[in-house]
Amino acid sequence: MSTRITFWGAAGFEIVWPGKRMLIDPFLTGNPTAPLRPGEVETPDLILVSHAAFDHVGDTAAIATRTGAPVVCGGDVRTLLIDQGVDGDQIQATIWGIVTEVAGVVVRPVECHHWSTSRLSTGEANVGTPLAFIVETEPGVRIYHYGDTSIFDMRLFGELYRPTVGLLGCSQPRELLDAVPGPGRFLTGEMSPDEAARAAEMLGVDLAVACHYLTLDEDVEEFLRFVGEYDSTGRRRALAPRVGETVVVDGHRYEIEGRS
Repeated sequence: MSTRITFWGAAGFEIVWPGKRMLIDPFLTGNPTAPLRPGEVETPDLILVSHAAFDHVGDTAAIATRTGAPVVCGGDVRTLLIDQGVDGDQIQATIWGIVTEVAGVVVRPVECHHWSTSRLSTGEANVGTPLAFIVETEPGVRIYHYGDTSIFDMRLFGELYRPTVGLLGCSQPRELLDAVPGPGRFLTGEMSPDEAARAAEMLGVDLAVACHYLTLDEDVEEFLRFVGEYDSTGRRRALAPRVGETVVVDGHRYEIEGRS
């Protein structure tokens, strides 16, 4: 058996394992590096949405409406998706600590230090709680998706849930920054490369996968270096896929498909 984790850019992934296909934060429209269009996405068994930012909720409504796939998200994202035309019966709202099973997949939402805000078609502000996720795809493969969290003490997640793969934001999709209003200039993502590498150590993952970028940059390179510096296990791997590339998890073997 193996788990295949395909990077779609920003924090978006398609994760496939025997008998299941899951999407997380499927941001394709408006993504200049997107490897496919929303109408080309194979029908998923489940879609997870961490929060309501445009580059995370992304094309969830279009994919869910076309395929009938169920969605797991926070309460505010459920309200947003219903406003965008998704049948409310397809959407399971949850919050940190409330584990849910949907389509045969057990989803554990965990704490995420971020925000989740959007505006409905009525103009009404819609605010809620962002989520990070832990999902076991097969025995011994437990994937943590950071959901855009900033750094905090994650050691308890490592002790309790023992994730083996961490999808960890370490940069910023700079190609999208012009779409963010305000007079300032963002200097980092929610976690710096140093912080993301420390998160990998606190979680105790065997594989740290970089994300929250559209093109590889110096932040990603720093993350790869820092992961090695903070590794107390002597076995942790760090990988940085390009958009469209697939990380293959096969037992304790981790590789980016097609890379020499």
